Amino acid sequence: MSEEIKIGGKCPFAGNSVGGAAGSEPTTDHWWPNRLKVELLHQDPREANPQDEDFNYAEAFNQLDLAEVKKDIKALLTSSQDWWPSDYGNYGPQMIRMAWHSAGTYRIADGRGGAGEAMQRFAPINSWWDNGNVDKSRRLLWPIKQKYGAALSWADLIVLTGNCSLEIMGFPTYGFAGGRIDAWEPDNLTYWGPESWYGKKIEDAPHGSFEGHPDQMVNRDLRWTGEAGDENYDLEAPLAASNSNLIYVDPEGSAKKGIPEDSAADIRITFGRMAMNDEETVALIAGGHAFGKSHGMTPPDQIGFAPEGAPMEAQGLGWHNPRGKGNAEDTMTNGIEGSWTQNPIQWDNSYLENLFNFEWEQTKSPAGALQWTPVDKNAPRTPDAHLEGVDHPLMMMTSDIALKVDPSYRKICEKFLEDFDYFTDAFSRAWYKLTHRDMGPKARYLGPEVPQEDLIWQDPIPAVDFELVDAGDIADLKRRILDSDVSVSQLAAVAWGSASTFRTSDKRGGADGARIRLAPMKDWPVNNPDDLSTVLNVLEGIKREFDGAQSGNKKVSLADLIVLGGCAAVEKAASDAGVSVDVPFTPGRNDATAEQTDVQTFRWLEPVSDGFRNFHRDDITYNVSPEEIFMDRAALLGLSAPEWTALVGGLRVLDVNAKGAYHQHGVFTDRPGVLTNDFFLNLTSPDFEWKKVDSEGLEFTLNDRRSGETKFKATRCDLIFGANSQLRQLAEFYAQKGGHEKLVRDFAAAWNKVMMHDRFDV
Repeated sequence: MSEEIKIGGKCPFAGNSVGGAAGSEPTTDHWWPNRLKVELLHQDPREANPQDEDFNYAEAFNQLDLAEVKKDIKALLTSSQDWWPSDYGNYGPQMIRMAWHSAGTYRIADGRGGAGEAMQRFAPINSWWDNGNVDKSRRLLWPIKQKYGAALSWADLIVLTGNCSLEIMGFPTYGFAGGRIDAWEPDNLTYWGPESWYGKKIEDAPHGSFEGHPDQMVNRDLRWTGEAGDENYDLEAPLAASNSNLIYVDPEGSAKKGIPEDSAADIRITFGRMAMNDEETVALIAGGHAFGKSHGMTPPDQIGFAPEGAPMEAQGLGWHNPRGKGNAEDTMTNGIEGSWTQNPIQWDNSYLENLFNFEWEQTKSPAGALQWTPVDKNAPRTPDAHLEGVDHPLMMMTSDIALKVDPSYRKICEKFLEDFDYFTDAFSRAWYKLTHRDMGPKARYLGPEVPQEDLIWQDPIPAVDFELVDAGDIADLKRRILDSDVSVSQLAAVAWGSASTFRTSDKRGGADGARIRLAPMKDWPVNNPDDLSTVLNVLEGIKREFDGAQSGNKKVSLADLIVLGGCAAVEKAASDAGVSVDVPFTPGRNDATAEQTDVQTFRWLEPVSDGFRNFHRDDITYNVSPEEIFMDRAALLGLSAPEWTALVGGLRVLDVNAKGAYHQHGVFTDRPGVLTNDFFLNLTSPDFEWKKVDSEGLEFTLNDRRSGETKFKATRCDLIFGANSQLRQLAEFYAQKGGHEKLVRDFAAAWNKVMMHDRFDV
């Protein structure tokens, strides 16, 4: 550069400081925090995964010698490392906690959380206060993961290690299934609760980080309604944990008040949200606390940053303890100090024996946390986990004393005390449910330790024991269906209602099993029960005629017939619009029975707001907009933004809305039941303007700009496809020249994706 264009020795064109880089704040979210974040539908994309695209995890896992893997894990569990010494010479208890906390994020309301993708490796879960020092457990396991590589996912390894830990301490596990596939990036979509650090900036927090101050990080200010013991005491859906940054409940009691009765209320709600009944809840708490100890030797405000806030040199390990060794006898985790039993590395019934044999008084740990100690000073003591010749009083948490004071929990505890074998079986089954609840049906389970028994929480469906329909049968059945008195709209609505219950989170729901004909689904208002009954009666008649005409073992299930009816309806609707399309159909579904359907847990699948069918109950309190709930449902269906858009545009003109306040809303066409692109044509037309009908902005009218005449009605779930900048580009894509044919093809593909979501057998 020539001297003539230098100013004071500096380059005037390049600048002399760098103020930001990719991702630096402020971002779009800071400028417009209330916008619909459509990009969240594209989390954990293929591009984030370093595996070859044709890598098949099931095949790789099935090549493992599981017995050899378990042998390696069990050897590691009793090989203490100087950098993080094991309590009592056994890593088992801390590994049980790791597995428990990985699986325990599961919640039945939306099926999210759980061990399935090993999200414990990423923020925010890896830095929740309740996961203190779980990072050490995973780091200890790295040699095992490194040895077996891609054939053993972190998600499977974490759960398998929990099982191995139980087994080396004398506990007979119920079984183990592999098949969990790791995620490759943090989950920014799941809602973990409304609480924050009281709206303050992160630099104002102690240590400059939320993680540096657990009293601020762990709070419950916004998720609860009422007070413990009140009739209206309720936890906001879809949450399960009692506090932000906890897995279950606060061990010091509800709101850290140390009141066992209040803690029992929190336990029942929280574990219920995890799909556990009272017996399973007691079994998990009593079984888990039979092992290991709690750590509370250092005041929480002296502990360093959690992994996401730790310095570069920490290499992903957080919660540095500056006191003493920082580990071993000086370890700090949740602030409570001590063990529940005399032998913390042996399966026995001493936890319940100690809980009921002694009276307990409230004390405080060295870290200042509320806990309980036997009143009887002659009660048994527990050895120090590291120091020879040193012992300590037994310890209970407020959440333990809760099992003793709650009448239902107490009765279950007494049963477990009387029958240790029954308790062992109950804990074994509850642990299996806890660690496998989010895996879906047994068709997804891998490995030689999968139990043969079908369990109700796995949503079992009878195996197909009949010959499937062939191409000729399918064509004949389509003709019979379309020749019946049911309409294209009714057929599409029933097929959609059956299949769209599926959740990619915990693999529940879907068309297989035809549970839409059973309680509780048959009575859901969103399914238009009267229309549903009409369609089912027709399809059942077709099934009887077809099955009765077969000479061999060929049959058609009602589950297949429901889906086939939808496929036939879509093809006819497309043909009536001048476009020919073949909607794929794969037979092989079967019909579940009422006895195979857990009515109580299936109630959680019922939508209270369903944008796909313009259904929105007004007797529910909503803290989010209908379009946000709508996108959440699209995410649970595993839809991309284009798939979501194409499906909505097609469903609207097919007129599959739920009958109710918004039955006619969004049907922007004069030809309902015909698969046109009219929804997008009218939505994007500048000839119309939208007018808000109600003060809440839930309902709108589409008015002709010249005449002022109202042509259509709409909800927020319709207009979001024109209002959101990302969705509008997709709407315009389907409204432009050539968009109609593309919409029909894309709708058929997305329709088939939803219909096939639960076909793990193929």
